[in-house]
Amino acid sequence: MSDRILVINAGSSSLKFQVLDLPSGDVVAKGTLERITDHAAAIHTMVAALADSGIDIASVTAVGHRVVHGGELYTRPTRIDADVITGIESLVPLAPLHNPGNLLGIRAMVQQLPDVPQVAVFDTAFHATIPAHAATYAIDADVAERYGIRRFGFHGSSHKFVTAKTAELLGVPLDQVNLIICHIGNGASITAVQGGNSVDTSMGLTPLEGLVMGTRSGDLDPGIVFHLARVADFDFARLDTLLNRQSGLFGMCGSGDMREVRKRANAGDPDARLALDVYGYRLRKYIGAYLAAVPDVHALVFTAGVGENDAEFRDEVVGALAHLGVGSRIPVHVVPTQVSPVVHALPSLHAPVSVTWTQPTFESQLSFVHGFLSSHETGLPLQTPFGRHASPVVHALPSSQASVLGV
Repeated sequence: MSDRILVINAGSSSLKFQVLDLPSGDVVAKGTLERITDHAAAIHTMVAALADSGIDIASVTAVGHRVVHGGELYTRPTRIDADVITGIESLVPLAPLHNPGNLLGIRAMVQQLPDVPQVAVFDTAFHATIPAHAATYAIDADVAERYGIRRFGFHGSSHKFVTAKTAELLGVPLDQVNLIICHIGNGASITAVQGGNSVDTSMGLTPLEGLVMGTRSGDLDPGIVFHLARVADFDFARLDTLLNRQSGLFGMCGSGDMREVRKRANAGDPDARLALDVYGYRLRKYIGAYLAAVPDVHALVFTAGVGENDAEFRDEVVGALAHLGVGSRIPVHVVPTQVSPVVHALPSLHAPVSVTWTQPTFESQLSFVHGFLSSHETGLPLQTPFGRHASPVVHALPSSQASVLGV
């Protein structure tokens, strides 16, 4: 008997979903609703679209939810109940841009299917293997323990999936593969993988640390926060907005869209050029650091929107690291995360839902075990050359933002 699994990635203003049949792993529906303001209404819109296309929501036997921050509470897929919802809610201060939207999607779906098992899969879970010397911040130990301050890391669903897929395609056993994975999108992180496990990653207690991002600053001298509070009367809310929403590429040149920044930089805009230089330099520093941290790296891997689509950016990064053997001794791979779209973005909830139904062949399957949604890597064959630096590319992967769920 087959199971039908619905997987959901609910953000603050969007809802992505996919329906899979098990054990075949066939995707029977996939969609995105954008610019939503009411998650319950978005769930109803999704249900109506599925019904119009012949899929009864009552046929769903389990629901999987992507949740960004699991903290120390959740390090593996977890069956959702009232206590888990409370636990996720307690972690909102650590992921204020993400966990609230995840919770809205969970609550709306629990209301829609109250008797169907629902499971949360956490972005932080893959990084639970980071050793203490990489996870610990050099602050008062009692303060750190009391308030749970440590490196958690994010984009774990993506990094875990890319690790397994790259190991498979390189022909290296998963427990022996060493990689540096660059998940470069509007949110960006880099992870050092040794023996198939995360041993360091650029994001920390929150998704703010690390690389320069679309609107987030990444690494910053903490003294800047104190300075702004003292000389400019910045309160916590204003500092939060500055560093999470008004920094990064956007803060440096007025746009967080890499395509626009690239276009402006190539046209001679000095602000855009500087923004790109800072963006790329930060990534190169992290790659160099992780090459020092992980011996015998099998490959440098790029994934996510910028990582897979901006060949010029990749060439700049790899070219500047040639003296370290990147692009020669250390091959570079691109793992695409976007295949042809199956459901098109909606301009609003009031617009008609455009749904295309497909039966792709997956390399492996999503399995439902003991009431939990656990994922095995899936992908559609696709080759994408990496210009002059790359060896033949790996297969396309599903959306990296929820790949542990198979979305």
